[in-house]
Amino acid sequence: MSSQIQVAFNNLYSANIMLLVQQKGSRLKDAVRQEVVEGEIAYFDQIGAGSAVKRQSRHADTPLTETPHARRQVMLEDYEYSDLIDRLDQVKTLTDPTSAYSQAAAHALGRAMDDVIIANANGTARSGKTGQTSIALPANQKIAVAASGLTLAKLLQAKEVLDAAENDPDEPRFIACPAKDITVLLSNTQVTSSDYNTVKALAAGQIDTFLGFKFIRTQRLGLTSGGDRACLAWRQSALLLAIAQTPKVKVTERPDKSYATQVYCAMSVGATRMEEEGVVEIATLA
Repeated sequence: MSSQIQVAFNNLYSANIMLLVQQKGSRLKDAVRQEVVEGEIAYFDQIGAGSAVKRQSRHADTPLTETPHARRQVMLEDYEYSDLIDRLDQVKTLTDPTSAYSQAAAHALGRAMDDVIIANANGTARSGKTGQTSIALPANQKIAVAASGLTLAKLLQAKEVLDAAENDPDEPRFIACPAKDITVLLSNTQVTSSDYNTVKALAAGQIDTFLGFKFIRTQRLGLTSGGDRACLAWRQSALLLAIAQTPKVKVTERPDKSYATQVYCAMSVGATRMEEEGVVEIATLA
């Protein structure tokens, strides 16, 4: 076999992994702000809301107003995935984007991306010049469980919290919740009725968009401090995914494994909550 086949494996397999990661691997990646960075630590500066000053008289000195500045720190971590293929001559096994090997690698990396986003959505954010300040999600950004699942009342409350903080209504909003809470919503006639919802949710058996939120079903959400399920609602740019290294792919022979072909993937990613006012934690029964 030509030695150049390894180069072809690398290029084609890498292209397939990227295709699948973007389309199927991660459910949350396209619902957050994405930035490509370098290094193990990245910083993102923020500019807050300034205030206009009333003019006092003609020809008065030009007033100076302080524009609020802040920054968020993102710590990036490496993730790996590898597997062995015994038969070197099965080129299609690696180069076909629908192959089980390509899909398994892409989905593993995609799940890791989602776990990073979820952990940092309602976790502790790092602020300050060098990330020295820890910021927790405030209590007023959390909706109590109230011994219930994801109800219409909780959706309305989450919308109110985001609206009251002047989150841009034209920017996409999302809700991440498990299948159990989708079932709870489907039992609500106001959600499924065409009189209230332009999406025919009951006919499709799923919730797509309601109250301006795009629903994303995921079973990977964490728990609140009280042991309830922590569903999440957010404005797209309020969560940030930093990618220092897109999936790096190596396809090589392993002499120590009877010259089997090893397919190896790695990526470096991190995430942070950019604004507390743009994220809402909704507690539901686990």
